[in-house]
Amino acid sequence: MREANGVSGNAVIPSAGIARNIGIDLLRGLAIVLVILNHIGIRIPLKKTLLAEFLPRSFLSNLNYNGYEAVFVFFVISGFLIAGNALRRWGDLARIDIKTFYALRFSRIVPCLLLLLAVLSVLHGLGVQDYVIDRPGQSLPRAILVALGLHLNWYEGMTGYLPGNWDVLWSLSIEEAFYIGFPIVCLLTRRVWILVPLLLVLAVSMPWTHMALTGNEIWQEKAYLPGMSAIAIGVIGALLARRFSVLPTVPARALIVIGALGMLAEMFEGRVLWPIMGDSILLLLTVSVMLMLIGLQARAATSVRGIGWLASWGRLSYEIYLSHMFVVYAVVRVYRSTGSDIRWGFLWYLLALPLCWLLGKAVARFVSIPCERLLRARMLRSSGERAVCATPEN
Repeated sequence: MREANGVSGNAVIPSAGIARNIGIDLLRGLAIVLVILNHIGIRIPLKKTLLAEFLPRSFLSNLNYNGYEAVFVFFVISGFLIAGNALRRWGDLARIDIKTFYALRFSRIVPCLLLLLAVLSVLHGLGVQDYVIDRPGQSLPRAILVALGLHLNWYEGMTGYLPGNWDVLWSLSIEEAFYIGFPIVCLLTRRVWILVPLLLVLAVSMPWTHMALTGNEIWQEKAYLPGMSAIAIGVIGALLARRFSVLPTVPARALIVIGALGMLAEMFEGRVLWPIMGDSILLLLTVSVMLMLIGLQARAATSVRGIGWLASWGRLSYEIYLSHMFVVYAVVRVYRSTGSDIRWGFLWYLLALPLCWLLGKAVARFVSIPCERLLRARMLRSSGERAVCATPEN
């Protein structure tokens, strides 16, 4: 199942107003790199390259085929950051200002999304290979509608995969659908002791809701409830981090280590754990990520030597996520057109990865940041909110 997923991860959208935490940026950076390795690996598998002579094939396969798992990592991080930001901004989830909450989500999500849809529509109209929507039952107008209507995941489950640049939007449909209802539920429940049981029920339902959809592999991977369960676990993590905001060094580090071991076990020993745990393996992954986030939030690092570049991937994860398939398709097409030997295929990763980062950086600089600032200034009228929201959501 892992090698056939061919999916990517979104849930990559951080919150405004939350203090920069390099540890969390590193975790997001790792997840987005795994997404890209997945999409390249489907087309240029590392296990068929010369690296297999020096590294275990199983390790190389795990590097290539953990894109789906990276989605769930992003979902947990998203729930943690969005809820944590709401707690910092309003002090209590029951006091969320819906207008401000939605305005922040809109200003962060929509500019890049509209640009992506415009570019993809032009490429489809020009008949560019890899970008044409040609499956029976699919069309460009319908693809645009489902992307904007946050049910592209359902559409793919019913009609099949869309081209890769469209496919990445499946997780955005899940995440933003969750956040449409999230502040409403918080305001209706009014009490943490009412909200938390609802979140727990949603969280622990993940193995069953995932298992119940085995008849449709695409829909099983992209259904709303399993993804929302992961986001709910992130929200629970934010509430726990608020409750235990001051943790001694030893417990905080223990949470980070335990969480990291659980995440690595799921990602790199999945074939061993799957027969034992079944669909519960995703619960192991998401709870492990939650533990790491609580520990990282309690013991925030200001710098990490040698791997700061990975944190920059995390800060650009949304922009890289939406744009990376342009690079993947281009690099793979050049690789195939030149008749390159698969044994040297790993070298094409060295070209694709920095190009993905550079494209994401350009999107952030020229689209995300200016558009987000402009939209916030116009949508949030009160001077207090403008002061809080002056910094783009990175």
